[in-house]
Amino acid sequence: MRRHIALIEDELVILDNYADFLAGLGFEVDKYSSKAGALSGLTDRPPELVLLDVSLNGERDAGFAVCADIRRHTPLLPVIFLSSHNNEIDRISGLRLGADDYITKDVSLDYLVVRIEALFRRRDAYSTTHVLNASGAAREKSTAADIEFDTHRSIATWRNQPLELTLTQFWILQALCHANGRIKSHSELMRSAKITVAPNTISAHIKAIHEAFLRIESGFDRIRTERGRGYRWIPI
Repeated sequence: MRRHIALIEDELVILDNYADFLAGLGFEVDKYSSKAGALSGLTDRPPELVLLDVSLNGERDAGFAVCADIRRHTPLLPVIFLSSHNNEIDRISGLRLGADDYITKDVSLDYLVVRIEALFRRRDAYSTTHVLNASGAAREKSTAADIEFDTHRSIATWRNQPLELTLTQFWILQALCHANGRIKSHSELMRSAKITVAPNTISAHIKAIHEAFLRIESGFDRIRTERGRGYRWIPI
């Protein structure tokens, strides 16, 4: 069965070029050129993955609004920003809203496909894990203490309160906690999250995870950055 992608881009030539390329590789592609059209179309015909730009028809943050709406209704739907905006603020904003990846339009089409396929593998891995856990105990207590992982629902709980995390961030946090204080490199965290991304994308996910903790505990400082090496969780 063909994979179903929604492509949201307001420049029609670019929209058609990307759609034709992806269709040529066997993907089924729905095209949207406006925020309103995308919001309506994604509801009527849910895709398996969304590619979207940040700006749409002069509205600077339209893509962010679409991403936020997607996350409210389908928390685990893979979302990739594909944008000409190449600044750290936009990248972090997109990932904070729940996008799984942020790619700039200067990358090759082959590289884009690698990132798409990596997210599909992650989605398939989640589906398999979800089925395996459905008949057994789904909840585990991390050796890092104070944090609990519900692997069935992909929810992490801190101080008895659920953390607001995407599936990618859930797996990154789980990998950090299970390392028992050892440093996890960017590449190790990519493997744990079943994604292939740039190191600064992992950094943005770490920032989003840290902010999720801060919403529960203002003085949270258990995730440490080890410059040039990666990140680690500080056990009690």
